[in-house]
Order: sequence, then structure tokens, then C-alpha cells
Amino acid sequence: MSALPPGVGEKLALLGLDPADVVRVVRTAFAEDFSFGPDVTTLATIPAEVTGTADFVARAPGVVAGLPVVDVVFAVVGDGDGFAESVLHSAAPIVVPDRTLRGFDGITVTHRFSDGDRIKPGDVLATVHGPLRAILTAERTALNLVTHLSGIASLTRLWSDAVEGAGARVRDTRKTLPGLRMLEKYAVRCGGGVNHRMGLGDAALIKDNHVAGAGSVAAAFAAVRERAPDLAVEVECDTLEQVLEAVEVMADLILLDNFGVDEMRRAVELVGGRALLEASGGLRLETAAEVASTGVDYLAVGALTHSAAALDIGLDMVGLV
Repeated sequence: MSALPPGVGEKLALLGLDPADVVRVVRTAFAEDFSFGPDVTTLATIPAEVTGTADFVARAPGVVAGLPVVDVVFAVVGDGDGFAESVLHSAAPIVVPDRTLRGFDGITVTHRFSDGDRIKPGDVLATVHGPLRAILTAERTALNLVTHLSGIASLTRLWSDAVEGAGARVRDTRKTLPGLRMLEKYAVRCGGGVNHRMGLGDAALIKDNHVAGAGSVAAAFAAVRERAPDLAVEVECDTLEQVLEAVEVMADLILLDNFGVDEMRRAVELVGGRALLEASGGLRLETAAEVASTGVDYLAVGALTHSAAALDIGLDMVGLV
């Protein structure tokens, strides 16, 4: 794939998204759809010259995320018999000027909302206009991505609202779908959460199996610090005794694994601000405020990405020419 046109990479990068990664996700989705040939239904029923206008409409309340990805979907898409060839073998130019995108095939996408906005049923999130064949062929890919990401953002917003004012932040884990981590973690940010590690190499997390292999918390920490002296190191602790050991070796963060609320408060007292504290394991939305009130800095919630239900969003045709 050739380089993106000037300015496009910068626009996506401002959102913390790698443009090449977004295009990769979109092209992978189209490759799946075209693995058995072109869109036979659309090619058979829709004349090539017909253009249409359609609205992305919210069917449920929540938080929207993924509208820039919708832009890329319709920038990559082509129309007619050449569509599969353009998706799988060529580099379609992508242009994202301000709030309107003009793809190489004449499609325009205009946003009515921005990622991170709260939405309600009936809200028109974006409008797409262009060759109807292209719109219908790309419809499911666009909806799959925006409903999934909006579901993550909506669930994250519920958790973020629950701990608001307590001084704690909700953050994700590496429990993401293969190939979608960057987008899923972006959706968490859209919902008011913060990201933990993006991968295995940007921070160290010493878990119980590492401790078992090394012999102790101190031994595991020393080994990691020697190999990666500049990385932040978090230590998972199952007991208050391990918390003290992690503090003594000067861990940057301490993960309180399956601690009760009273134990969390005690851990906060023991640490005394010498390390950041993260509550993890068995957390529930209905008790999030109580956990946050203990004084921990983070609530780690794997469910943000591995259990978020898709937000109901549809594509409604509003005009044909």
C-alpha cells in the first residue's frame, strides 16, 4: 500500500490512531467480504449510475466512536465491478478534509457528531452520499466497526461516570480482539477511560506466574529492571505482604488483584503514595464508586473491550437519484 496523501496521517495521528493500521483493518474486512467474489446482490439490483444518500442513525443511547474509521471505509471503497480489485490490489487515495471526506469514487461522508459525544435514539451521526453500489457494499463493514467501537465507548463512559469525582480513572487491559487493539483502545479513550499497555514491550507487568518463576517479587522486579531499566514496572500483588515487598523494591505501579474494599484501603495506607495503585479482578459497575473511594488510582476493567455489546446504529437510506 502506498503512502497516504499529505495531511491524512496527521489527522488520524491526532486521535492516537496509526493511519496504516486503520487502513489495514478496513482492507482486511473487505478481503473477507470479497473472498468469494463481488457483491452479487448489489451488482444485480442497483444500476451503476444510481446515487444515494444515507444516514447513520443511533437506535440506542450511548457514546459514539469510530466515525473517522467510517471515513476510511468509504474512502477505500470503489463501485461497480472494479470494487474488489480496488480493495484487494490497489491503494485508493484517502482524503479527510475537516468534517467531510471525499473518496476517489465520489463518495462524501459528513459527520453530524464527533467521537466521544453522547448520543440518543434518532440522532443522525453522519451522512454518506455517492454511488449507491459503493454505499451498500460498504454498509456492513462500516456498521460493524462503528457499532463495535461505540459499544466499547458507551460501556467505558458508564464506568467513567461511576467513578467521577473520586480521583480514580478507569483503564483497559490487553483483553482485545486480535487486529483491533489500537481501535478498541481508542474507543476506550472516547468513553473517558485511559489505556494500559498497548503491547508487551511498552511497559512491564509482573504477574503471579512471573513471581513463581523468579522465586519472589523482589527477584522478578530486579530481573525486569536489569533488562529494561527505563520502562515503568507494575507488580501484581495477591496479598498485603506482597504489596509491602513491591513498595520496598520501588515498583512504579502495584496491581491489587482481587482485593476486597477494606484490603484496598489498607493497601493505600501502606503504600502512602510511594507507588500508583490499580484495583483489578472481579470489579463490577455497581460497586465501582466504592472501589474508587478507597484511594486507588486506577480500576482495571477487561470487560471494556472483551464484553462490550455493540451499540445499535443503523444506516437509513434517505434519497436516491
